[in-house]
Amino acid sequence: MNTKIKSIAFILAVMGIVFFSSCDNNDDETVQKPVVSNLELGIGDSHIGYIGADLHIEAEIVAEGKIDKITVEIHQEEGSTDEIVVEYDEFAGLKNTTFHKHVDIPATTFAGTYHCHITVTDMDGNSTTVEEEVSIESMVDDKAPVITISSSPENGKNFANGETISISGSITDNISLAGLVVALVYETDKIADADVSGAANTKVIVMLHTHDFEDPDESDFSATIEVGAANDNNMTPVAIQGDNAWKSGNYYILVKSKDAMGNWAFSNHYPIVINL
Repeated sequence: MNTKIKSIAFILAVMGIVFFSSCDNNDDETVQKPVVSNLELGIGDSHIGYIGADLHIEAEIVAEGKIDKITVEIHQEEGSTDEIVVEYDEFAGLKNTTFHKHVDIPATTFAGTYHCHITVTDMDGNSTTVEEEVSIESMVDDKAPVITISSSPENGKNFANGETISISGSITDNISLAGLVVALVYETDKIADADVSGAANTKVIVMLHTHDFEDPDESDFSATIEVGAANDNNMTPVAIQGDNAWKSGNYYILVKSKDAMGNWAFSNHYPIVINL
């Protein structure tokens, strides 16, 4: 083989290496769009929402490019002006999360079949949209759930670090249950019962928070928390620190439940004392 042929062969070999390396690099740089899975719409994934109430939405989200925003759009077919759009930026910076929200359905909304779009956009501008149908229906209901407590601590009972606080009972509703929160509230914080929430990063310590009921109009519950625990018992456990950090002093347990129309019921206060 002469020198000229050898040179051409060498150049072709180098070009081949560059070409295949380029292909490999392109494969490595494949865009990873956000992934939305296990989507639930409505109580018990019923795909039903009620006018004047709210629509339960829950999904698991993974975004390699980190979440920028999550948008929920609920609308009818093209041409309809009846549209609900809500944007959430509180999940920004997370690679994965359980998205759980209750989207208000205005009292002026017309009954019918709607399309619900959940769009996750990451910080690189990539987005994924999932869509499912949901039925928006009318319902008249002004009766709140009924809470029955079957077991609770003795009035003013003392609990030390490492001991378990427990309360149990049942909730019933004339049509459909929609939520249950059992919380440990520090008396000095003077939080109104209506403001006690299962939302993350609040002052209360959540012993139980759920929106899932096997029987839509009746459910038993049992809530526990160990004094000094690092995390609460929320649907997605939250660290017990900062505003809701464990403190010695007077607490009380509150149980509250709502139905599909947003009617709330509240239990009595069950006072206890914690000595760390």
